[in-house]
Amino acid sequence: MSRNKPEIPESEKQLDSLKWEVAEELHLDDDIQEKGFGNMTTHEVGQIGGNMVKKMVKYAEEQMTHGADLND
Repeated sequence: MSRNKPEIPESEKQLDSLKWEVAEELHLDDDIQEKGFGNMTTHEVGQIGGNMVKKMVKYAEEQMTHGADLND
């Protein structure tokens, strides 16, 4: 992971897993294995981070929707 620490330390493994999942979807996983995350371009790292955020927002929206259904 980066220098930034997760708000919930227990989530670090899940975030790392999500990072690899997104990298695979973007076909960057081979590059990461060859170069390492530290040698990726800003554009590549930004793509991974941006797509991670999209997935996390979608997940949160789904959780909020399911929670609203339970409260009705």
